[in-house]
Amino acid sequence: MRTPTLAELPPQNGGWIEINIKQQQLCWWQGRTLQYTCSVSTGEKGVGQQEGSGQTPLGWHYIRASIGGGLADNAVFRGRRWTGEVFTSALAAKFPHRDWILTRILWLCGLERGVNRGGDVDTQRRFIYLHGTPPDQPMGVAASHGCIRLRNDDLVYLFEHAPPGTPVWLHNG
Repeated sequence: MRTPTLAELPPQNGGWIEINIKQQQLCWWQGRTLQYTCSVSTGEKGVGQQEGSGQTPLGWHYIRASIGGGLADNAVFRGRRWTGEVFTSALAAKFPHRDWILTRILWLCGLERGVNRGGDVDTQRRFIYLHGTPPDQPMGVAASHGCIRLRNDDLVYLFEHAPPGTPVWLHNG
């Protein structure tokens, strides 16, 4: 995996992800050609870089790690590890306050020092992911604890197309 540099973003030819927080929309680009779009759910508390804020960070990032390949849809993660569980409504009823991280994890790392990398604004140390969420959770509405939530099909598509090193641009419209 090669870490992209800010000078080469967005890539002219390679794949990259754009997330428009204002529109709650994700776009998968191949160079300048739009390939895929889907609704997402970002931080309920809005945008922000600060650790502990519950907000979604802005700026250029890249996928640092892809976690969960080969697991079933709705596989449950805690601390980036599969718990051995698969999400069901019965499991949800048993743990009604759990922030469900399901199916796959695309873990983000910031590229902009002092903005989303380093100190108390470090996206990776804030554990900001693209991840799956239960089917009853809204899309197109900011409702997460800072991560970017996706439907399973959309997340699996990205997991297959966006390997570690893929640039991700989060902006507020």
